[in-house]
Amino acid sequence: MSVDSTIEFRCQSCGRLLKVAAANAGRQAKCPECGALQNIPASPGPVVPQTMNYGAPPMQPQPMYNPSSTPPVRPAQPTMGQGGFGSAASPFTNPPPAANAVHASAMKLSTDMVHASSGNQTETRQLFRRITEQISKLYVGQEELVLGTLVALFSSGHVLIESVPGLGKTLFVRTLGKVLGCKFGRIQFTADLMPSDITGAPIFDMKQQEFRFRPGPVFTQFLLADEINRAPAKSHAALLEIMQENRVTIDGTSHVIERPFLVMATQNPIESEGTYNLPEAQLDRFMFKLVASYPAELEEADILRLHTRQLDINKRLETELETVSSPEEILRITEGNGTVKVDDRLIDYINKIVRLTRQWPTFHMGASPRAGIALVQGARTLASFSGRDFAVPDDVVQIALPALRHRVSLTAEAEVEGRSVDELLTELIRTVEVPRL
Repeated sequence: MSVDSTIEFRCQSCGRLLKVAAANAGRQAKCPECGALQNIPASPGPVVPQTMNYGAPPMQPQPMYNPSSTPPVRPAQPTMGQGGFGSAASPFTNPPPAANAVHASAMKLSTDMVHASSGNQTETRQLFRRITEQISKLYVGQEELVLGTLVALFSSGHVLIESVPGLGKTLFVRTLGKVLGCKFGRIQFTADLMPSDITGAPIFDMKQQEFRFRPGPVFTQFLLADEINRAPAKSHAALLEIMQENRVTIDGTSHVIERPFLVMATQNPIESEGTYNLPEAQLDRFMFKLVASYPAELEEADILRLHTRQLDINKRLETELETVSSPEEILRITEGNGTVKVDDRLIDYINKIVRLTRQWPTFHMGASPRAGIALVQGARTLASFSGRDFAVPDDVVQIALPALRHRVSLTAEAEVEGRSVDELLTELIRTVEVPRL
């Protein structure tokens, strides 16, 4: 029976007596015993005696969920018997997946999927195949890193890489620079790194008796910002204008950086001593956050065969790899990718996903409009790599996690419960119905 501000009702599957706050009437509930979903009655009504249901499978009604509606809000101060949203003690749960939802296994960047697609053999697709073939001669595995970086490069974006040391990030950038015919630069971020160490600074020329600008290491085309989170915020700020506008302003004078320009920043997710959190303005300027994990068993065996012959890596880069592109071709193809068609229904699909991150109960902060721009641009580039002149929902699904995982932040309760950003984003995306194009 209802007592003051609570409602009692039986689970329709296992018969367990559930007790929730009356303010949650009409919402969805999940039984902590059997996991069955049902609607909370508006009024308590009679409590039906518990009966045993042997042999019959539990009924799990799947009510339709409208992604545009606001999900249930977490109570500010849970009371006794009420529990927090999504906690083990609470029957409340996230909305169920849409009837036409994506499978979680499809949300993964894979070069094999791009190669196996049934698109036309366009110039961009042939170039993508040549690039990946050359990279695989020295760099093994890490498909998300390889494909995500190429998508960002041909979309005029930048990437943040999270991985433990020793997974070949420097080798990958050097290999990519050689294959694409672009200049490579590297900055090791440390606690005493100054902004002028990145951008460069005016130096007094004794012969000419005037100040001359000395360019810093940022004046390159492929820049590896290694362990970027080991430098303070004043050093991070030096990259903001560079990443957004492709130029450096020193003493009121703007110095343009040669395009294409790609920043690949790395950070170690394990060590926290002596590190600084990247500000949100910095994170939002990265198109993707890519996660490089340990290689598979067979991939690691190939790495041991390739890189244990005591050969000079500089010599191998020169002799074993071919340059298959040029900066001019990269810029031309990048501009051509902007003509790939994106249907209005696909735009609405991307918009719903991005806006839903701002309402999702386990996210303290949602994604900005820049996330939607990254999804549209990335979908266009991925479609072009697949030999299509139009984007499809699969293109969006593959890049959704890299484009969103660094633009949302978890609530304190979700962090305590040990939930991961990728897990919650996967649940969120599966609640949005995929459009049929």
